[in-house]
Amino acid sequence: MIDYLIIGSGLAGISFAEMALQNDKSIYVFDNNSQNSSKIAGGLYNPVILKRFSEVWLAQEQLLLMNEFYTVLEEKLECKVDFKKPILRKFFSVEEQNNWFAASDKMALAPFLSTELIYKKYQGIDSAYDYGEVLQTGYVDTALLLDKYKEYLIKEKLFQQESFDYDTLQIENDSIRYKNIEAKYIIFAEGFGMHSNPFFKNLPLDGTKGELFIIKAPGLDLDVIINTSVFILPLGNDLFKVGATYNWKDKTDLPTEEGKTELIERIKEIITCDFEIMEHFAGVRPTVKDRRPLVGTHFNHDRVHILNGLGTRGVMLGPSMAKALFEFIEYKMPLNKEIDINRFLAKRK
Repeated sequence: MIDYLIIGSGLAGISFAEMALQNDKSIYVFDNNSQNSSKIAGGLYNPVILKRFSEVWLAQEQLLLMNEFYTVLEEKLECKVDFKKPILRKFFSVEEQNNWFAASDKMALAPFLSTELIYKKYQGIDSAYDYGEVLQTGYVDTALLLDKYKEYLIKEKLFQQESFDYDTLQIENDSIRYKNIEAKYIIFAEGFGMHSNPFFKNLPLDGTKGELFIIKAPGLDLDVIINTSVFILPLGNDLFKVGATYNWKDKTDLPTEEGKTELIERIKEIITCDFEIMEHFAGVRPTVKDRRPLVGTHFNHDRVHILNGLGTRGVMLGPSMAKALFEFIEYKMPLNKEIDINRFLAKRK
């Protein structure tokens, strides 16, 4: 018997898998490769919601755990996935500058917002009002991370690529059984695919479609991440990742002309040089209306659990939410009420 059967190998699934392995638990992972939001994500981590100048929920706690988590993973996978890089907020007016300095005076935001304006002029960007620098920022190469982690699981014979058949799952008093696998617990970390899950499909997961580009812009000289209405992330060799759009109606992962037009218009608001679209991606983020993850245990089956709803901040939320669920299962440590699925469901029987 293994400890955990994990369904899904996006950021939520691998975060829980790694948390279990680091605590000497046995795992097995299933994934049918149907969800791509983690793989195509921008991967940025940023402790400040720049649109509203407010702190990301539990930002400092998430950053501390995240830094430790990805450091261990880099050693394990023998590759670099976490890149510390400043995020600069381009200002479009004196009023925006003033709003920045007012926000930096707030106790919660002071550790994250520099009070020194960045005057540097970057080739290809007109910045008459300069920039503000967000601290403790960077990005995780999510595509590389997920590919390398999957390679590791396959090498260790801990991974099966196939669709999960819910009808085949047998839930017993002291274990769950799935085909030839017996496990103490099952963790569903399926992203937007949760809507096909009979155990949790009634939870209010509202997918938000995002579209991104990889552009080539030889006239853009940038060694930082620019974040305004979209982010521009330098990848090297004159390539930049740009995103993202937000569409609450379209639940497909197909790029659209509407998304393309929107991104092009926003890019032109920021940079002054020519650019070429090299790739156009789309994916559906697993988001929740109250902006909190979905973590917890099925109210009727205490061996069936969920880790989902990481939304746009999966690289920050993944490690801390995986830790919370693991400690809840193993040590009965109560979940934060803001993430517990019981906020939507009747109490467990």
